[in-house]
Amino acid sequence: MESAGAAVQLVALVEPDAARSALLAAEYQIPAYDSVAQLVLAQPSLDAASIAVPTSLHAPVAATLLAAGMDVLVEKPFASTLDEADNLLHLARQKGCILQVGHLERFNPAVQAVRPLLNQPLFFEAHRLSIFTPRSLDIDVVLDLMIHDLDIVCHFAASPVREVRAVGLPILTSKVDIANVRVEFESGCVANFTASRVSTEQVRKLRFFQPHQYISIDYARQEVLTIDVSERTDASTPAVESSSTIRFQPTDVQHPTSQLGLRKLAVPPGEPLRLELESFADCVRRRAQPRVSAEEGRAVLALALDILTAIHAHHNRADLPRILKNF
Repeated sequence: MESAGAAVQLVALVEPDAARSALLAAEYQIPAYDSVAQLVLAQPSLDAASIAVPTSLHAPVAATLLAAGMDVLVEKPFASTLDEADNLLHLARQKGCILQVGHLERFNPAVQAVRPLLNQPLFFEAHRLSIFTPRSLDIDVVLDLMIHDLDIVCHFAASPVREVRAVGLPILTSKVDIANVRVEFESGCVANFTASRVSTEQVRKLRFFQPHQYISIDYARQEVLTIDVSERTDASTPAVESSSTIRFQPTDVQHPTSQLGLRKLAVPPGEPLRLELESFADCVRRRAQPRVSAEEGRAVLALALDILTAIHAHHNRADLPRILKNF
């Protein structure tokens, strides 16, 4: 892989499943190890590692690699608990290591296209629906799917959280499979989140309103639609694929004729996973702060855990354990 003009070499992998380990080792022509401890002993001079393991293993795997002095990219969610996250933060600082959290949507070209447009967002509506698959069932849908949108909204809102209200239900597993959440920020911004892993369709969309503008992001299609109350004509207007204008006359005669400018932004194509890995490699090379820092990963994890606490409190208020037991 090329990153910022320089090559990155894949030199080893860890896979406890013997059959899969052999296949991957043969495919990439690299040594494969049964455990992270074995890797550290055999390859002590490695620069960096990418961690893609079940959430319950994020902390022990990352801790072993950080203790060995390696820079680490760890998939979302950062860890299972805040204590685990704090331990990893301490280790990274102690060892002077880069620690990046893999919130993939930060690298989505559609999200990057929206960032220059941000101007005091006031209301968000996020929907992330997925068809059921037997993966990531060790965690609730909040940590599995919703956390992507929590990260983006927190990043865009740039304000501390004031209040969390949440409901969620287990449908096909013992964990929460579908959830609806309302978050209010200190700025007054409000965000509604819906996430489901038992849907009949795949949806990954975020819509939000800010003064005089509505913005819609389709993560999967990498498309951005904006609607402006008054059409922009200045040099800062982003490139667009298409646009149209609708003029209307309010019934209040004290206000002049307004117009709605509909735009579909030109979004350069890009694979978020590749962009994430290239960014991480560049940070390792330049010793730079990652786009998604460990501190940000911890903050989003804290919000996700608060949401789960609110969901379980609602379960108790609604006497949900008894209700479900009777079915």
